[in-house]
Parts: sequence; C-alpha cells; structure tokens
Amino acid sequence: MGGNMRERIRAAGHDVVGYDPRPEISDAASLAELVEKLAAPRVVWVMVPSGVTEDIIEQLGGLLSAGDIVIDGGNSKFSDDGPRAEKLGALGIGYMDVGVSGGVWGISNGYALMVGGDKKHVDHCMPIFEALKPEGEFGFAHAGPVGAGHYSKMVHNGIEYGLMHAYAEGYELLKASELVHNVPEVFKSWREGSVVKSWLLDLLDRALDEDPELANIKGYAEDTGEGRWTVEEGIRLAVPMNVIAASLFARFTSRQDDSPAIKAVAALRNQFGGHAVKR
Repeated sequence: MGGNMRERIRAAGHDVVGYDPRPEISDAASLAELVEKLAAPRVVWVMVPSGVTEDIIEQLGGLLSAGDIVIDGGNSKFSDDGPRAEKLGALGIGYMDVGVSGGVWGISNGYALMVGGDKKHVDHCMPIFEALKPEGEFGFAHAGPVGAGHYSKMVHNGIEYGLMHAYAEGYELLKASELVHNVPEVFKSWREGSVVKSWLLDLLDRALDEDPELANIKGYAEDTGEGRWTVEEGIRLAVPMNVIAASLFARFTSRQDDSPAIKAVAALRNQFGGHAVKR
C-alpha cells in the first residue's frame, strides 16, 4: 500500500524517496539514507505493519531534525499517538496520525484520509494529502488533534466489520434458499439502483465472478484490532455497539472448526428435549 501511495504522489509531480527492506522496490538502502536524500524540512510517512511501527518511529526520532514531520498512516491504536507526538515534540519534530482507506485500489481511485494533528502541520502537508485523496470535495478530513485520525479510522473499520457481515449473512441465506438459483446474479442486480449498493458490494460481486461458490476460500476471518478497539470504546463511553460487536464475535466463531459453545448447546438440547446429537 505504501508503494502504491508513493507512485500516486509522484504522479502528482512530487519528489518521493521510499525505503523498504526489499531492495527491488526501495529507493534507499536504509532509513538513514532515506533521511539523507530528503531536503529539510522533511516529511516522512510511515506505512508499515503495526508490530514494527514503534521501532521505526523511534529510529526516525534519532535521524530527523527539528522542523521535520513524521506521519503514521498505518492502523495504529489511537492511544499510541499522544505519547509519540510528545516524544518527537521534545526533539522539535512534528507528528500526525492519518487513517488511510483505499487498499489496493487507492493508487487509481485515491485514498480516504482522516488526519489527526496540529493545523500548522496539516497545512504544510496538504499538497501530499491533495495528491493522495480522490478527486473532488470528499475523501479528506482534518478530524482533530493528534489521535483523532487513528480514532476515526478505528470507527471506520468497525463499521466495515458490520457492513461486511451483513452482506455475508445475506449471502448465506440466499445460498440456503430453495427458491434462489442464481445467487451471484442477485448480488449483481444490487449494484445499481439499490439502497444497499456500495464498494464492498462491488468487491463481493467481483469475488463471486471469480469463484461463484467461494469454494477456494476458507471460512476464516482474522481481526486486525480495530474492531476490538471500537467495541472497547463503545463500552468505555456507554455507546451501544450491537452490530459491530456481533460482527467481531462472528469472526471469532470462524476460527473454530467445531465450536465448543455449539457443542454445549447441542448437549443441552439433548438433555432437556431428547434432541439427537449429530457426530
């Protein structure tokens, strides 16, 4: 995703130096060389898996100078942003958190950007944001101070969990019906003129075109943290999260080949009602 973002920014006429451990796609041999190749004041956008973000930002703190800016565009937890901004700020280095949505399609469609940080840093980096966002008036928000960008992306991904699972339940019900004989065509019919049309629906239609029975996909869905954090915030703020919480727990169910909870339900039904237990 970071590589695609580099190309989209370059296409807008900006000079970009990228570093990646894979030399075939990297413009520098190390983070230190990346910093050397950038003219001050530098803007360094970190787009890495959450497990290594802290280490990368720590390294950058020792390489950058006062007046430079670090942007974390990964799916970090919003509560990590304040301490990072404070630590870098003590060195005179600015920090922004940017929630980024767009996936592999962003290079051509643009990316939705949710920014957290000081206005002076946002204003300085607007040419980058303009290059990355979709054309038109939508796709960018200065959501608030440091932490607001990742908080907004967390909620975005929680909503995504719920939307995805609603489509998935509809798919399963259509598949189970004895009346509907062409499930992929039904989904295709919803892509225009329907109130449930969306990009996610387009992607599901694409998946069904490639594999109408989804026979080559295992029924296992990972959660990367944002759904959990959204539910945790709902608990903290006493905001009901019925749909998002249910979609998160459904992902947990997908990891069980033979659900212990459903085994217990089957055993109870057998005990009080004599219902047969299937093996």
